[in-house]
Amino acid sequence: MSYWFACIAVFLATYLLNIFYISVLYHRGLTHGAIKLRPWLAQWTAWTGNWVTGLDPKGWTCMHRMHHEYSDTPQDPHSPVPNGIWSVALGQLHSYNRTLVGLIRKEERYTSVVSDLTFGVSWLNRHRLWIAPYLFHIAVGIFLGWWVGGFWFGYAYWLGMMSHPIQGWMVNALAHTYGYRNFATEDNSRNNSLVAYLVFGEGYQNNHHRYPARANFAVKPSEIDLGYVLCRLGARFRLLDIPA
Repeated sequence: MSYWFACIAVFLATYLLNIFYISVLYHRGLTHGAIKLRPWLAQWTAWTGNWVTGLDPKGWTCMHRMHHEYSDTPQDPHSPVPNGIWSVALGQLHSYNRTLVGLIRKEERYTSVVSDLTFGVSWLNRHRLWIAPYLFHIAVGIFLGWWVGGFWFGYAYWLGMMSHPIQGWMVNALAHTYGYRNFATEDNSRNNSLVAYLVFGEGYQNNHHRYPARANFAVKPSEIDLGYVLCRLGARFRLLDIPA
């Protein structure tokens, strides 16, 4: 029984680390400025983000800002409205790759969106080594499985670290299709409670699209944004500041 608890624990720990990078550092910090990262943490995110998550911080930020600018129109990088929810899985991957190429080639359409970011695209992507973080985490997972003596322990590590495609699909597809709306925004954003619980508040898309620069995505007492809890913890440990 202790083995399975260990598997669950390593999955939760790595899932939480992934969520902290994507939801707190990338999304609420770099993309929207809803929280202010300490300068050293912003630099650390730029250096380590691609290795930890497999996603380029500048590329992710650029794509997400474009999502807000063109939300649920044909220009949206990952909307279920034009082509359905299942198209989002591959659509977000293709859009991410196009965004990276555009940034690397310094195309105005992309560079103008993230002109405030002082760091560039990760050298991994500039040198077409995008697969390196994935291979690294596979190697770590294999080592941990061998060290503990169980395949599922290593797989739990890898699954938690590389959970972002599933998280992204749930948020981008389900929370723009199913759920309730607190605000009459011009897009199809919804508040999907299940997605919000699983992806630490990110499922409150309608709230977020109404107030993108708000650190707390929940607006009602019945809504719980666990990502905001991580922000509060980060502020308590002086990693970041939450504007009043």
